[in-house]
Amino acid sequence: MAIQLKKSYRFALRSSGVITLSLVIFLGILLQYFNSMNWILLVVFTIICFGISFAIIQLRVERFIYRRVKKIYDDVSLLESSSFPTGPINTDMKTLRQEIEKFAKDKKIEIDTLKIREEYRKDFLGNVSHELKTPLFTVQGYILTLLDGAMADKAIRKKYLQRANKGVERLIYIVKDLDLITNLEAGNLRLEIEEFDIIELIRNVFELLEMKAEKKDITLTFDMDYTQPIYVRGDQEKIQQVLTNLLVNSVKYGHMDGTTEVSVENLVQNKIIVRVTDNGEGIPEQHIPRLFERFYRVDPSGSRKEGGSGLGLAIVKHIIEAHDEKIYVESVEDVGSEFSFTLEKIDKNPSA
Repeated sequence: MAIQLKKSYRFALRSSGVITLSLVIFLGILLQYFNSMNWILLVVFTIICFGISFAIIQLRVERFIYRRVKKIYDDVSLLESSSFPTGPINTDMKTLRQEIEKFAKDKKIEIDTLKIREEYRKDFLGNVSHELKTPLFTVQGYILTLLDGAMADKAIRKKYLQRANKGVERLIYIVKDLDLITNLEAGNLRLEIEEFDIIELIRNVFELLEMKAEKKDITLTFDMDYTQPIYVRGDQEKIQQVLTNLLVNSVKYGHMDGTTEVSVENLVQNKIIVRVTDNGEGIPEQHIPRLFERFYRVDPSGSRKEGGSGLGLAIVKHIIEAHDEKIYVESVEDVGSEFSFTLEKIDKNPSA
């Protein structure tokens, strides 16, 4: 669509005024010098001079400047910037400069954003490749060993097939988490909001992870005896996943004979905060700001030895934010860590 110009006459008016004033003063001085001052002549000369000057200047401005201004807008509009004017364009130089500066600033922001996204994409692809490569090569190694002759030995065959199966299970685990976090980041997560007892849910998660915790003699416990239910509003299945991920991490990085404690406290009138606290190895301060990034690992070698997809905390953050709630982390190296998140509380006994 052709650019429509909205002409500015400011330059022509000012220039014509300056020229007319100068010529009128000069003519007035001449008439005074020859003692033939004629005010009617001065007025007529002023009007004619101003009109002719304005017409000539405006014509020249349109031919020389406006066409170039229009060319600038035509060139810039090829970029199809949503921030650039689409209506009639004012060819006043000040307005043009302001619009071009704003356009350039917006484009710089877009370019910087694209650069950040490109770095993020490269980092993500590198992490995915690295995470998938390890179990793939492990499975391939066991299968090739069996094909090279180890299959004849029943004991070795069973052991290697079991190990290859663990590698496949890890691949499935990573792919499932990738699929989940992709949906979370795309905003495709559909929450099934309901009211449930958070204390009962925590007890269920304790039971699910009991055997895992016993392997490291880690005790899963509440900070106190909760005799009454505490009802909250949220997606029960997703909140269970949040608690499971946090408790699994706590066990994974906890010390032998350690303790993981969960507390539920009133935060404000309609909010509670759930805290998961352990006395494990803790997290160095410089790593805390990046803990919820996809695939970010404080200790890559140790965490891979322990397993996991590297997406657990990223998933936790997205689930909590999908509930319009907040998640926090505090940690001191060699002392322990505390992850906490808020939920909407439901008062079942308003009169109490």
